Amino acid sequence: MTEQTLEGTQDFWSRRTVHNGDVALAVFEAGNPDRRTLVLVHGWPDTHLLWTGVARLLADDFRLVAYDTRGQGESDEPEDDAAYELTQLAQDFRTVVDSVSPEAPVHVLAHDWGSVEVWEAVTTPEHAARVASFTSISGPDLDHLAQWGRERLTHLDLGGVPRLLEQAAASAYTAFFVSPLAPPAFRLLGSRSLWEQLLQRVEGVEPSPEHHGPTLQHDMVSGLRRYRANLLARGRRPDPRRTSVPVLQLIPTRDVAVRSAAVRASEPWTDRLERQEVPYGHWVPLSHPDVVADAVRGFTARV
Repeated sequence: MTEQTLEGTQDFWSRRTVHNGDVALAVFEAGNPDRRTLVLVHGWPDTHLLWTGVARLLADDFRLVAYDTRGQGESDEPEDDAAYELTQLAQDFRTVVDSVSPEAPVHVLAHDWGSVEVWEAVTTPEHAARVASFTSISGPDLDHLAQWGRERLTHLDLGGVPRLLEQAAASAYTAFFVSPLAPPAFRLLGSRSLWEQLLQRVEGVEPSPEHHGPTLQHDMVSGLRRYRANLLARGRRPDPRRTSVPVLQLIPTRDVAVRSAAVRASEPWTDRLERQEVPYGHWVPLSHPDVVADAVRGFTARV
């Protein structure tokens, strides 16, 4: 990581700490303090740095707030898997929102597990009231997805079963992620250089010191707790709930992990839902930050 890039990133984000109980969350702010607040929530295995490219493009339009989710980056890391259940993660989100914008609802942009966590928040009435809009990238609502899968099988929906199988194949990696083999494998193989090579080959993401911090390999292992704490539990006992928050689903059509059927499962559970397909891969915030910035700018203006 070059000194120049480090200084540029540090100069862009200002840091403070917010506490949800005994969990300290590292919160980072940038942009125009006189504009609307946009909260950015990253997924696995990222930190707030995922959003630096997007945030630079939106700095004149929003007051920008990103945070390292629990167990990632500079935030605290509870040891127990149960501390990473979606209800806990949604409460972290609510705590950050209340801290940075106590009087007004915020717009939200989230990716991957960050989007899963925000779905939990916007389908919980006491949290949803704090959100003005939600732009979701590559992160489905787990309850909506599980309910959709059950209905395809229960009603013998022959048209829906192929889409279900397609998503099941795309999600096959999660069986490894919840297994005891995953943590030692990532400790052994999850180096920064290998991860950057993978993103470059699969996603076309050019390596940059701004994309990932020094905790990347640790975050790969720590972030597995989200998979272990939520996938099986939500799959077995889904509790799908509606949201009145306006939602934009930005759908990368070349996403190898989350297929369009998974995100479309939320359609029956939203009062206002828009979709926008883009011909890119899962890490579109890194590969095409301009596309993400334009989508958020347009959607929040319409809302």
